[in-house]
Amino acid sequence: MPSEINKTMDHTLYYTIGKVAMEKLESTLSKMQDDTATTEDRLLAVLLQEIAALAKNRLSVAANETEFSTDPSVWVERTAQSHFPHIRLHGGALEDDPIKC
Repeated sequence: MPSEINKTMDHTLYYTIGKVAMEKLESTLSKMQDDTATTEDRLLAVLLQEIAALAKNRLSVAANETEFSTDPSVWVERTAQSHFPHIRLHGGALEDDPIKC
């Protein structure tokens, strides 16, 4: 049971981190529109935008892999049936092995 509690806490923590990060991005973009953003604010916005884009890409890869498991005509992000991309920092699959559905 402790493992399930840890998974729930991890999920809640990651969700909260993402929510706070997107709130910070929205606030920073607002400062940029008002022309009150500092150089640091602008750098932070770029970083947060990159994180958001990577997260969206990972969700897309996971959704495509799930669909592919039932419909092989669905496009997936790999160069061959046996090659899963190692693009951990680039936003796609987290590992070289197939995503387990």
